[in-house]
Amino acid sequence: MVREAFKEVRVPHRLSVVGSGGEALHFLRREEKHGKAPRPDLVLLDLNLPDMHGLEVLEAIKTDPGLRRIPAVVFSSSRKRSEVAQSYNLNANSYIAKPVELEDYIRVVKGVEEFWLTVVKLPKD
Repeated sequence: MVREAFKEVRVPHRLSVVGSGGEALHFLRREEKHGKAPRPDLVLLDLNLPDMHGLEVLEAIKTDPGLRRIPAVVFSSSRKRSEVAQSYNLNANSYIAKPVELEDYIRVVKGVEEFWLTVVKLPKD
């Protein structure tokens, strides 16, 4: 749904999607087949990943000196208070509960794009 929403919003930024937490870390660290991956301006992180929990990925991002300044937005279907709290304890930059309806999903993606990729000044490494 993220891809569909980004197409609908016509976000003028490159969207890279990986299928697992381990692959996300390889992508961010430019390891293995991701050696020439672009450095993202923003990470949208789902908590429900096939090989490791998104909170583990978040912790790895935020404790890695080379990655910790990349804003990490948890974008999850989970609405558990404990996961929201733990995300912020691990220095998530924000936590967004995924909407169910496509129209709401598109509205949220527009908000993320406008705030994180237009309004906010991000570090360039």
